[in-house]
Amino acid sequence: MEFLKPLIALLAIVNPIGIVPFFIHFTQGLSREQRARTIRVASISAFVVIGVASIAGGKIISFFGISIASFQVGGGLLLLLSSIQMLNAEPADVRREDVDEGQAKAEAGASVAIVPLTIPLLTGPATISTIIIYADKARGIWQHTALVGYGLVVGLAAFLAFSAAGRIAKVLGQTGINVMTRLMGLILAAMAVELLSDGLMQLFPVLGTHLAR
Repeated sequence: MEFLKPLIALLAIVNPIGIVPFFIHFTQGLSREQRARTIRVASISAFVVIGVASIAGGKIISFFGISIASFQVGGGLLLLLSSIQMLNAEPADVRREDVDEGQAKAEAGASVAIVPLTIPLLTGPATISTIIIYADKARGIWQHTALVGYGLVVGLAAFLAFSAAGRIAKVLGQTGINVMTRLMGLILAAMAVELLSDGLMQLFPVLGTHLAR
């Protein structure tokens, strides 16, 4: 189960079903062809963002001289904040300005696939932080390949959720979507605490000594 933790964390953060109301809102004025293109672009873009973060993310934080332990603590805090948002039935990493910007683009007939659907609704700071942390823990080409593959799974999940947006909204309703968002937030909160404790013990080994007593 250890190797599935990154995938579970990513799906919990991204939570494509929780983004469905935003997708419906931003694409309600688009034609069927425009909506289909938006789904494809958003799904592929989410995969690309996760893939690039898993391959180059570690090199980027090394360039800035940031230790993975410090990044893990920061990422854990970010995940915890995102999980609190989700426990309040709000998608992670969503700001009012992003929603307003998406609405303005939709009204202008512009594509909303990249902003705000891909960034920050699908792959915000919490998603990128998580994949970088797990990429640092990966050992060997197969584990790194698996992380990129998880990005493909997330992109596919987004594609399926957006393609079935109308049916999902009809079956679950806003209440059902809120329940799923809260459940994902609870899972994410537990993972955030685990990342935080691991990072803190790396930064302050004395904490591990006291806990062992």
